[in-house]
Amino acid sequence: MPNFPPVPEQLELLLKGVETCVQKDELAAKLEASRKSGKPLRVKTGFDPSAPDLHLGHTVVFRKMRHFQELGHEVVFLIGDFTGLIGDPTGKKTTRPQLTKDEVLANAETYKAQVFKILDRETTVVDFNSRWLGALGADGLVRLAGRYTVAQLLERDDFSKRFKAGQPISVHELLYPLCQGYDSVALEADVELGGTDQLFNLLVGRELMRSYGLAPQCVLTTPLLVGLDGVEKMSKSLGNHVGINEPPDEIFGKVMSVSDDMMWSWWTYLTDLFPHDIEALKAAVASGAKHPKRVKMDLARQLVTDFHGADAAATAEAEFERRYAKAEGPVKAETVALPDPAPADVASLLAALGLAASKNVARQKVKEGAVSLSEDGVTFTKVDNPAEPFAIPAGAARYVRLGKRFLRVTG
Repeated sequence: MPNFPPVPEQLELLLKGVETCVQKDELAAKLEASRKSGKPLRVKTGFDPSAPDLHLGHTVVFRKMRHFQELGHEVVFLIGDFTGLIGDPTGKKTTRPQLTKDEVLANAETYKAQVFKILDRETTVVDFNSRWLGALGADGLVRLAGRYTVAQLLERDDFSKRFKAGQPISVHELLYPLCQGYDSVALEADVELGGTDQLFNLLVGRELMRSYGLAPQCVLTTPLLVGLDGVEKMSKSLGNHVGINEPPDEIFGKVMSVSDDMMWSWWTYLTDLFPHDIEALKAAVASGAKHPKRVKMDLARQLVTDFHGADAAATAEAEFERRYAKAEGPVKAETVALPDPAPADVASLLAALGLAASKNVARQKVKEGAVSLSEDGVTFTKVDNPAEPFAIPAGAARYVRLGKRFLRVTG
């Protein structure tokens, strides 16, 4: 029989970094019943493999799944090979293009390979929701649709906005929350995890479980991680992401590019440190006992370790120090060619050269006074305007510095 920790101890870990916990008292009761019976809770998290690559934003909920595993509970990594054919309409202003079965399955294989960089492979249950949704058939789907009303579905924010704006909502999109909710019925889930944007769908699962005579699942949502631009949620389409399959040097360098203020939320959502640990780090920085750069390097090293191992992390840190922290002048700058087409201004240049994750990040760095230019590699002038024109005569070169990152750009 598993030896589960006391409920308050479990809640401290499980609620760390959680945005919403629907019915905390229900969760505490389920944990207590689990301790008494020795039966682990079944914790479900579903993922539609709509794209092959995962980024740090996805790992926020993965880490919460692992917390349940560490406490001895059963985690179901549910691959939405059926719902993936519909396409999750969450946050979308228009109908998503539907993937083919082959595309969904190919993406699912890459998901499984990546998710086990955080989850315990031996204890994770991997399931596919086509197993029960495909078996429903047309008559079963009609009966499922009869358990929820159109008015209830239109309470969902994105559906409501599209309806009021006269934008099309396809019938299959309205079925999506019902199918996701039925997953919880089929698995008889005790807990479902998801991002904050999934709250409506997760609550549909609670209602459907009640309608089928089952104890409703508890719902925990994790925040949407802000990306490298410091503004929008992390997204590959916005170019503000850190892919977990990216090379160690790339991950390390991107983490080091986030602002000192933003790194604290990354410490909270991307590591296992408790709030009191993070507050202690903040206090050490405020007192001068620790330099914020050192704390950020520790974060970068931890994240590279998670996805590539400790040796790769140590190498990435040493390379970062060699290339940037110890650079003493332009003689050590890396020479690169001016991108084609040539960027028209400094913000576009920084983004095109990879010195900033996006134009938004570049603009912010300029406003922070972190960007300067040089004609000779000796005298640098700070850039005040992100829209300052940038040009290099053919055969000439100019130097660009962002913090301690140097590039010699040739025309």
